[in-house]
Amino acid sequence: MITSRLGVRSALTVTITASAVLAGGVFAGQAYAAPPTPSITAPGGFVMNNGTGATLFGKTADTRRSTGSTTKIMTAKVVLAQRGLNLDAKVTVDKAYSDYIVSKNASSARLIVGDKVTVRQLLYGLMLPSGCDAAYALADKFGTGTTRAARVKSFIGKMNTEARNLGMRNTHFDSFDGISNGSNYSTPRDLTKLASSAMKNSTFRTVVATKSTKQKVTTKSGGYRYMSWTNTNKLLSTYSGAIGVKTGSGPQAKYCLVFAATRNGKTVIGTVLGSSSETNRAADVKKLLDYGFAR
Repeated sequence: MITSRLGVRSALTVTITASAVLAGGVFAGQAYAAPPTPSITAPGGFVMNNGTGATLFGKTADTRRSTGSTTKIMTAKVVLAQRGLNLDAKVTVDKAYSDYIVSKNASSARLIVGDKVTVRQLLYGLMLPSGCDAAYALADKFGTGTTRAARVKSFIGKMNTEARNLGMRNTHFDSFDGISNGSNYSTPRDLTKLASSAMKNSTFRTVVATKSTKQKVTTKSGGYRYMSWTNTNKLLSTYSGAIGVKTGSGPQAKYCLVFAATRNGKTVIGTVLGSSSETNRAADVKKLLDYGFAR
């Protein structure tokens, strides 16, 4: 009888000990081991937890770099911050906008002179095909002044005021679209901060998460036509949970992306600047998002 009890006790001890090892050793190690910090080819990158604001990754995160069309995040933010904004107000496409596209060989929403396009549609044209003509139209519409030049200057001033208000200490805008006049720059940390703030606006979130759209616009003659725009942000189709935000590219900027994704209620948001190719940019962003969700 005594031997039997000792056998039972020994068996229990072995079972409990084995369970403790599994719970506190191997399994716990798998659950709590921090993932290895990723290595990216882009010269600048930053990632944070959008819910807590906690920094998850940084690589020269405060070094000023050319931003390309990621500048248009601020363009959209300034527009959406206007008091009494009517997203359905119509803007007539001026010849100056198309002339600008031609002179700069810039990315275009293919706006047609004389068409009447709503502010909401201009935001889609700005953020999906990265239309510099749409950016010009918005700056002209929401700047103040008696001349187009004055209105554009006023709008860019609003962009810089908003940057200061957001604490973007290493950012300056000299254009409404990222085509720099010599002093248009930001950093991975600042652009991430900007995107995080912009994503609080429901219209902005809807626009940047849209893969493609077909919009009905009014023609000069009073008829209508359809404009079709596809998002340059391929992350929306290649990464599960992606919700935005904006691509950028250019001779100085190289390949940039401000990105965001949500999985299981957690949103990771970040920026890469200066990638050498679209392929490398995509690979870096995937690494950073995977790392962010694993943290």
